[in-house]
Amino acid sequence: MSSDTRFTPEETKAIAEKTTKWNLSAVRLGFFGFLILEIVWRTTGYPGWISNNGQDPNLWWQLSYTACIAFFVFCWTSAFHETVHQTLSSHNNFNKHLGRVIGSVVFIPYTAYRETHIRHHAYLNRPEDWELWPYSDPNRGRGFRRLFAMVDLLLGLVGAMIVYGRIYWCKNSPISSQSRRQIRNEYIYAVGLWIALASWLTLSANWLNFLEVWLLPAMIGGSIQNLRKFTEHLGMASYDPLLGTRTVRGTNWITRLSSFLNFDIFIHGPHHRHPRVAHTSLGKMMDDYVVSNPDRDFPVYGTYLQASLAMLPWLIRNPGVGMNVGAAAPATAKAFDIRDFVQDVSREVLENEDVSIG
Repeated sequence: MSSDTRFTPEETKAIAEKTTKWNLSAVRLGFFGFLILEIVWRTTGYPGWISNNGQDPNLWWQLSYTACIAFFVFCWTSAFHETVHQTLSSHNNFNKHLGRVIGSVVFIPYTAYRETHIRHHAYLNRPEDWELWPYSDPNRGRGFRRLFAMVDLLLGLVGAMIVYGRIYWCKNSPISSQSRRQIRNEYIYAVGLWIALASWLTLSANWLNFLEVWLLPAMIGGSIQNLRKFTEHLGMASYDPLLGTRTVRGTNWITRLSSFLNFDIFIHGPHHRHPRVAHTSLGKMMDDYVVSNPDRDFPVYGTYLQASLAMLPWLIRNPGVGMNVGAAAPATAKAFDIRDFVQDVSREVLENEDVSIG
C-alpha cells in the first residue's frame, strides 16, 4: 500500500492550479454555522421567531436544522472521499490529516476507506470490488442484498462502517501488514475519541442533546451518501467505468449547486476511469467522451432525480451490479494487485474485452 497517491507532474500541476476553497468554505460555513447556532441557542435560549418559550424550538426549525446538518454531513463525506484520493488539496498532509479527523468522527478509518476505494476504482462491479459488497458479490443472494440495502438506507453510517471495515476484519483481505497496522491505530484513536465523548455526555447529562444535535442528522447524512452510491451503481452491469456507472451533469441550478458542494462526485463515469484527475476537470472530460463517441448511449443524466428513478427498480427488485445483474464473468485483469489509484483504469487494469470506450 502507498499512503501517498503517485501523481504525474501534469496531474500534480492540475491539482495545484484548481481550487476547492469555495467548495470547502461553503461546506464549512453551512455545517458549523448551523451547528454552532443550535448549540448556542440550546444554551442561552432560542429567539422568539423560533420558539414560543425560548426553550422548545418550533417543529419547523427542528426539521430544517436536521435536514441542513444531514445535507452538510453528506457534503463532508464527499470531502472525505476527496482526501482519500488526495485530490482535495495539493498539500497532501492536509488531505491525510483532514481525512483521519473525518474518519474518526464517523468511525471509518481513513486507511480502510482508501484501501477499499482503490480497489473499487480498479475492479468496478467485479467480485473484487470491496466497496460495492455485497452488491458485487455473486455468492450473495438477492435476499441478503435486499436486506443489506435496507441497512445502508435506514442505518446510514452503520452500513458504511461495515463495508469499509471488512477490508480490515476479513481473513481474505488483500491489504498489506503495513496497512493493517495503520488501520488498527486509526481504530484505536477513534475508539479513544468516542470513549472520551461518551464519558463527557454521561457526566454532563447531554445524551439527548447529542442525539438531536448530531447523531440523528449524521445518520441521515450517511443514508443520503449511501443513496448516492446506489444511484451511481445499482443495476450497472458493465465493467467499463464510463458505462458501468451513472453520471449526472446538472442541467438545473439545484443539481449544479449540489454537485459543486460535493466536489463534482456526481460526474462519476470519468472519475471512475481517471481517479487521479482533479474534480474540476471531470465535466469537460465527460463532454469530450460523449463527443468522441456519438454512437454510444452513455448513462448520463441531467438531474439526480432522473438518475435515481433509473436506479429505483434495481433497488426494489435486485440490488446488485456486475454478475448479479446479468453480466458475464469479467476477464482476468491485467493488473490484479492494485495498491494505488491508477491514471486510466481502462488502459492499465482492464482487459480489452471488458473495455467498451477506448
